[in-house]
Amino acid sequence: MCSSADGLRRRRAVFSGIIRHAATVVRVSDTAAAPAHASGANETARAHGLRLQLEMSGDFPAVRTGDSVAVNGVCLTVTSHGEAARTLCFDVVPETVRRSNLATLVSGDIVNVEPSLRLGDQLGGQFVYGHVDATTQIAANEPEGQGFRLWCALPSGLKSLIVEKGYVALDGVSLTIAAVEGGRFAVALVPETLKRTTLGRKTAGASVNIEADPIARYVAALMPRLP
Repeated sequence: MCSSADGLRRRRAVFSGIIRHAATVVRVSDTAAAPAHASGANETARAHGLRLQLEMSGDFPAVRTGDSVAVNGVCLTVTSHGEAARTLCFDVVPETVRRSNLATLVSGDIVNVEPSLRLGDQLGGQFVYGHVDATTQIAANEPEGQGFRLWCALPSGLKSLIVEKGYVALDGVSLTIAAVEGGRFAVALVPETLKRTTLGRKTAGASVNIEADPIARYVAALMPRLP
């Protein structure tokens, strides 16, 4: 079981979107301790938040209470350790529950996880802040060479931020946008991405977290202010 902790260290975190680790969902509960996937529990979780318990892979770096970890692209703070050494616990606030797919998780699910970058770490991907904009649905997963082309619905509020050859993070994975057509966009999944992440297991209709490139966001915000 997870227990909450007070006086957590708060710091700005940033991630690379290069996923090297996975975790298994041990338990998901709302703050009233009802299983999050029980009847009507998603609505309760959206109102009151979630408590998430994960079993990290054996190669996941050691983290302390108060450290930041991206879970399916969502920046979460470690609130405590579970009974097992590799078990980490997180509290998810209602706003994050509403914007992400975390409320759909059930025991046994596999999630992408990434520790926050530290001074001297290689960036490798893009800057990912873990501030998920929304969820989007997978439209198609088409074989392409040794990998796949993943098509996703384009949320209307992000149309100006999703451009061909730009960056996007899906469930925390940094990807280059290969195409934008009508109300959808595509990314290419190479074999290494399929091996390291959960994206290759996603089928049409599945929900993924989306975070637009923060640089594109800043540019879009500044453009109307130019003389």
